[in-house]
Amino acid sequence: MAKQLFGTDGIRGRANQYPMIPELAMRLGRALPRVMGQLEKEQVDTEQASRFQRVLIGRDTRASGEMLEFALSAGLISEGVDVYLVGEVPTPAVAYLTRTLGCDAGIMLTASHNPHTDNGIKVFGADGYKLDDATEQQLEDILLSTDALESESILELGKVMSVEDAGARYIEFAKKAVGSLRLEGLKIILDCAHGAAYRVGANLLEELGAEVIPLGVEPNGVNINDGLGAMHPEHAAQLLKAEGADLGVCLDGDADRLILIDDGGEVISGDRVLCLSALALSEKGQLKGQTLVATVMSNLGLKVALEKRGIQVVSTAVGDRHVIECMREHGYSLGGENSGHVIFSDYATTGDGLMSALMVMAMMQESGKTLHELADCMEEFPQELTALDVREKPPLEQVPEITQAIATAEQALGDRGRVLVRYSGTEAKIRVLVEAKESQMAKQQADLICRAVTATIGSETVGV
Repeated sequence: MAKQLFGTDGIRGRANQYPMIPELAMRLGRALPRVMGQLEKEQVDTEQASRFQRVLIGRDTRASGEMLEFALSAGLISEGVDVYLVGEVPTPAVAYLTRTLGCDAGIMLTASHNPHTDNGIKVFGADGYKLDDATEQQLEDILLSTDALESESILELGKVMSVEDAGARYIEFAKKAVGSLRLEGLKIILDCAHGAAYRVGANLLEELGAEVIPLGVEPNGVNINDGLGAMHPEHAAQLLKAEGADLGVCLDGDADRLILIDDGGEVISGDRVLCLSALALSEKGQLKGQTLVATVMSNLGLKVALEKRGIQVVSTAVGDRHVIECMREHGYSLGGENSGHVIFSDYATTGDGLMSALMVMAMMQESGKTLHELADCMEEFPQELTALDVREKPPLEQVPEITQAIATAEQALGDRGRVLVRYSGTEAKIRVLVEAKESQMAKQQADLICRAVTATIGSETVGV
C-alpha cells in the first residue's frame, strides 16, 4: 500500500496545515514508542527488552519548529518517554546524538531546502539511520487510524530535558572524522542559509584554524533558505570574489547537504564532489567495493568518468535514504546526490554538509591541489532540469499526453541521452530531466514534455 504521509524524506507539508499540524505531531509522539518499542522487543527476542524510553528532538530555525516540538514532546511524555531537546542543530547532529546519547529514536523538525512556510518531521532509529519503509508504514497506519491510540492512561509520565552542549558534541564529532586536518591560511565563505548550522558552522571551521566570513547566520524564523544557501550559491560566489576567499561552503536549511565554490567563484556541482571524493578514496584504498552509490538524477558524465578509472557507479531512486540503504546493504563507503548530499558511511549515518566540506578540504590538503583542479575530473553532459507545479499526482501512465511526449523524446535522443520524469516526494511538483550530448537537443525535448504536463496536470513552470 502506498504511503500517504511519509514521502522520500519523512513527513512534510505546509506548516500549520495538515499534516504539519500539532494534532498529528502529538499522535506521532504517542505512536513512536508503540511501534518502535515493539520492534526493539522483536529484535532482541525477549520479554526483558528495555522499555522505549528516550527520544531526542532537534529542529532548524523555522518559526513553526517550536509548535511541532511541543506537540511531539507532549505525545511522547504521555507515553512515559523522556524527551531530550537539543534545539537548533543540523540534521546530521540529530542522527549522531541519537546514537551516542543512547536514545531509542531521534526526530529532526525541518523541511530542508524548502521555504519557511513548510516544515517536516524526519525520524531516526537508535542507530542514527532513517527509518525503513516498513516501519514508516506501521507508524502511518496508526496515525491514520481513528482508534489505534486508544488505551488506558500511563501513570508514569516522561519528562523533558535540554541538552545544552549538543552543538559542541557535534563539532567534536566532525573534527574527529578528519583527524589532523588544520585550516590555517584558508579564508572560507560559509553560507548557512539562516538555517540550522548558523551557530555550529563557523565555530567548527574556526576551531580548525580557518578564517571564516559568515553569510546567512541571522535567522528570524522566516528567512531560512531565502535567497541564500545551497539553493542560491551565487551570493556566496560574489562575496568570495569580493573578499578574495579560497573556498565557499553553502549549506541548506538543515545542513545535511552542501554546494561548494572554488577560488575562482565557480559553483561545483554535487556530482563533481562525488567524483573527486570517489577518486581520492580509491587512491587511498578506502573506496569499499570500488563503488560509488548515486541516484538516477546524477549526470551521465559521472558514470563515464569513474568507469574509465575502474570505479563502478550504482544508481538508486531519488533521496539520500535510498542511497544509504544501498550502501548499508552492500557495505559501500561513499554515496550521494547531485543536489549536494554526500554520505561518508565510515563516519556518518546520513548526509552531512559540514563534514563533507571538511572531507573535501582534507583531500585538497593531501593532494596539494585546489578545489578547481580536483573538480576537473569529469565532463558533465548538458542537462535541462525543470520543475513544474502540479494540481495532482496521478500515475504518469494514466496521463497519455505525458507518456507520449516522453516516448517521443526518448526516441529522438536514442543512445545519446536520457529522460527522467518524476514527482517530487516533498512538494506538489513534477520534475523533468532531459540529458543529451547537445544542450539544444536537451532543451527541445524537455520543452516538449513540459508542455504536455502543463496542458494536463500542471500550471506555471518554476525554477528548480
